[in-house]
Amino acid sequence: MIDVYAAADLFPAGTERQLGEELTFAILRAEGVATPGPFHLNNTAVYLHRMAPPTVQTAATAAARTVRVQVITPPAALTRQGQKQLVKEVTEIVAKISGDPAQAGRTWVLLTEAAEGGWGIAGTAYGREEFAALAAKARGAQ
Repeated sequence: MIDVYAAADLFPAGTERQLGEELTFAILRAEGVATPGPFHLNNTAVYLHRMAPPTVQTAATAAARTVRVQVITPPAALTRQGQKQLVKEVTEIVAKISGDPAQAGRTWVLLTEAAEGGWGIAGTAYGREEFAALAAKARGAQ
């Protein structure tokens, strides 16, 4: 899951789909998914939280241009190299789509790993064992 928090006017109108797709593929690449199938594409979601500019604050300004991107992954889904790759790509995507190269210096990327059994879908709380079985089933269906 990917949550993007930004001032409502930071990204140009009509760029929501581009932002969603590019962030989705960035996380899948970082997780080592070479050829994403329906399982990955249907279940990797991006939530865009566009907020009124005054609701994004720093000590320096009442209308900050910072962006917060939080990525939540299953346990051990990202290696250290995957973490580095994902933070770099997410930052580049946000700066590119915002149209402001300086946005990279105001983009925070938070990587959060769900606790073992701390995430679920379709009524099942998944841990490593359940996730591995689900992924194997998805690979077999392709």
